[in-house]
Parts: sequence; C-alpha cells; structure tokens
Amino acid sequence: MKWLEDARRGVPPSRARWRIVLHEVIFEADTSAGKGFDVLLIASILASVVVVMLDSIGAVRSHYSSLLYGIEWFFTIIFTAEYLLRLTCVGRPFKYAVSFYGIVDLLAIIPTYLSLFLPGSQYLLVIRILRILRIFRILKLVAYLGEARLLMKALRMSGRKIAVFLYTVLTLVVIFGSLMYVIEGGANGFTSIPRSIYWAIVTLTTVGYGDISPQTILGQTLASMVMILGYAIIAVPTGIVTVEMSQAFNRKVSTQACPECSAEGHDVDARHCKFCGAAL
Repeated sequence: MKWLEDARRGVPPSRARWRIVLHEVIFEADTSAGKGFDVLLIASILASVVVVMLDSIGAVRSHYSSLLYGIEWFFTIIFTAEYLLRLTCVGRPFKYAVSFYGIVDLLAIIPTYLSLFLPGSQYLLVIRILRILRIFRILKLVAYLGEARLLMKALRMSGRKIAVFLYTVLTLVVIFGSLMYVIEGGANGFTSIPRSIYWAIVTLTTVGYGDISPQTILGQTLASMVMILGYAIIAVPTGIVTVEMSQAFNRKVSTQACPECSAEGHDVDARHCKFCGAAL
C-alpha cells in the first residue's frame, strides 16, 4: 500500500492520505469524484478549443476580443492548476512531466504565457502561431477516452507490421512513378521522377486530383493497374489494426494509474506497477 511506503520514508500520514485522495480524483476514473473531474476537464478542453476557433474569426474577434481574451486566461489558469496538481500528487513528477500526457498538458498552457513576453507588431505572426498551438489542447482528451487508449495500444502493437507495409507501398510508388516517367515523359506532364512518384501516390491512394494524368494507351493501362492495386492495398492496414484491436479487447487491463510514475495499462489483479515497481 502507498501509505505504508510513505510511513517507511517518514512522510506524515496526513500528507500521504491527501496525496492518495488527490491522485484518485485526478488520475483514476473508478470513483464518482474521478469521473466528475474527468467530465469537467473534458468540458473545459472542448470549450477552450471553441474559444480558440472563435478567436480566429475576424468578425468575432473584432467585437469580442476582450471577452475572448479573458476566457482564454480563465482556461489557462484552470489547466495550470491541473498541471501543478498532477505534478504534486504523483510520486515521480519529472517522469510524468516528460511523458506524452505531461508534455501535452504543458503545451496547453505555455502559449498563453509566452504571448505575454512577445509584445509589439513585429511579433504578431509569432503570437498568432502561439494562439493556434492552443488548439492542441484537444490532445488532452486522449487521456480520458478509454477507446482512444485502446486504439493507441493497438497501433503500437501493429507498428512493425505497418512499417513493413509502408515500405512496400513506398517501393511500389517509386517503381510505378519511374515507369510512368519513362512511358509518358515531360510532354504529358511527367516532367521528373519525383513528380511522377507524386502521381503514383495520388493514384495508388485513390485520391485522384486530376492535375496530371497519362495520355498514352500504355500509360493509361499502367494507371488502371495502379488504381486496382490501390483498392487492394487499402484493406491491409485496416486488417492489421483490427487484429491488434481484437487482441487488445481480450487483454483485460485496469484503469488504475500508478501513484508514482502515473503509468497505466496494468493487469486487473496487479499489485505493483510493471514499469517502476511501486505498490498500486
């Protein structure tokens, strides 16, 4: 138990209990308090993203710039407090700070504070970029969606297979692009091998912009083969991820987060964190 370890390290029991309760509310989703915290945070994230979008509309910004500015700072303070509380209640704050979710949490608040130190007309473009960066708060939603965690886990498990698939696709587009460059040539728009590879990518993925197309019979025949192959290739990554997702569904994992390193994905009957060894 966490409170026993704190007692051995000489941590006051009251502070240990406070950290445990805070950790359960912020990181866990099994309790009513934890679920309520997640719902409130999700609503704040979505509202803050809407504010950023409205701020990008000139007519809205010209009439409500002061209101939008105040609302933005309101959400920034909320997310700052949340970030600090997460660092406070977790046993290894630095490990959480450099994790994916920790970096996302930091990116959610940094742009607003940086805009204070970049005044002046010569920095307007930079400030605009910083405002757009706040849209990445939407990434914070990933931490509160169990289905998103499952999808990310399936993508990680199928990473090597997808890498082999992408290498195969890359090889094919280079071959088809080079052939089309030889067949059609610059007279029909295939002025270079890179441009021909661009055509092969657009055709193989069934996008078909139409800005460049073969004019000869041989070129059109090759294009037809690439189109048919494109439909067959689309199903490959879908099948790979689907298999991994079905296996991930069968692996029952707990929603409990480690109080030390904030890692998740433990077995239901786990008593210690499989990443740092801390008691759960």
